[in-house]
Amino acid sequence: MDTALSHFAATIKSCVIVGGGGYLGNKLAASLESFGCDVRLFDKSTSAAIYSKSSPFIQGDVRNYHELKESFKGVDCVFHVASYGMSGREQLNKKLIEEVNIDGTNNSINACIEANVKYLVYTSTTNVVFGGQPIINGDESLPYFPLEKHCDYYSKTKSIAEQAILKANGSETANGNRLLTCAIRPAGIYGEEEQRHMPRIMKLIQNGLFSFKIGPQSNLVEFVHVDNLVKAHELAAIGLSSKKNHIAAGSCYFISDGCPINNFEFFRPMFEGLGYKFPIITLPVSVMYYIAFIIELIHAFVGRYIINFQPLITRAEVYKTGVTHYFKLDKAKKELGYKPEKRNLNQIVRDYKLKGYARQGKSLLMIVLWYIAVCLIVLILLSSFITGIN
Repeated sequence: MDTALSHFAATIKSCVIVGGGGYLGNKLAASLESFGCDVRLFDKSTSAAIYSKSSPFIQGDVRNYHELKESFKGVDCVFHVASYGMSGREQLNKKLIEEVNIDGTNNSINACIEANVKYLVYTSTTNVVFGGQPIINGDESLPYFPLEKHCDYYSKTKSIAEQAILKANGSETANGNRLLTCAIRPAGIYGEEEQRHMPRIMKLIQNGLFSFKIGPQSNLVEFVHVDNLVKAHELAAIGLSSKKNHIAAGSCYFISDGCPINNFEFFRPMFEGLGYKFPIITLPVSVMYYIAFIIELIHAFVGRYIINFQPLITRAEVYKTGVTHYFKLDKAKKELGYKPEKRNLNQIVRDYKLKGYARQGKSLLMIVLWYIAVCLIVLILLSSFITGIN
């Protein structure tokens, strides 16, 4: 057992994980259970709690303040890991993004105050400081990226929510004590059994739609294995407690595996391990951003009135995959004792092989559809270019 976490249950006896039905929430619950902590999972979906087997599951909605308040009664710590709109077509649902990410977070803060919760750990994102500009070895002193300049609503609302969380640090609770808060800013999350991002990427690879890279090879980004992220959340909770002199109170922490890498090189083992051809074509970030913008415009109409299709890529995803941005871990290491373990995609590749995802050959239909899509995009770009000249 990690020395820094060896006395976790003695310090924090009970927790609620808001968004506990998701991948990170369940992994966190399983780890907390191993320390003997009393854990409750709070989530809207009753079918989502598939990893943790023993924690009680509370069906509820972060948009419902009273449901949150009832679930928080009698606990020491709340982990707010719930969010919406991180990737794909979810990024384009502005109404739900705001309701979950802003209203839901404010509900958690107020419910903690009303229920006399001691500690609140919030799962934020690196996007609160990143909006498409290169960042090399950034740290927690970086200012928030201007809200009005974010190209996606997810990043904007997560920034608003994180600032609300940190502002709430030291708020007086109903019994006269103080609520202590902090925020974790993870890089891209991956891990075995992850059901959101990796399956989407795998489908793109299978269908031949992941056939190009974005930006130069020198561009570096970061990822964090779910086990490292779970440990960071637990260390943050301890950092809020008297055991660490409340060192984490009011603070934010960048969390990753500590290994900056080109986004497409990170996924190379998926291609090679499953028998797919690694993409050799590289498109400029500016071109892909424009293509993504057109895709979003099409989705705005088609998704609302005809079919809510999954966009190939969004503008925010172009930035996240094609623009260098990575951060120092010095603060998390020094204040929390965070020590990321080295991880890779080997086990994930083995799992996908067992599930039958190894290459079986690409269908002629998918090849035809892909080239038709490329031709349409090129025609749109040429048309826009000619119009601009005239």
